[in-house]
Amino acid sequence: MSLANRMALASEKVIALAIEANEFPEMTRSYGVQGVPRTVVNRQGAFVGALPEQQFVAAVLELAGVEPAGVEPEGDGQA
Repeated sequence: MSLANRMALASEKVIALAIEANEFPEMTRSYGVQGVPRTVVNRQGAFVGALPEQQFVAAVLELAGVEPAGVEPEGDGQA
């Protein structure tokens, strides 16, 4: 089972779809697929390749605009 599918099982806020690029050429073109796997987040950002779990989760969170738990937002250090 792919990591995206496991994330979807863990959270109702995540929907994972696996599309066979050769069977859906129109969808493949609309998402600009040039390599697989291609992971698209919120129909906006995407990345290509099979990443290690930690990097995959970090990339999905970044593309979704979510700060990972336990990470302080960057700032200029002034309160």
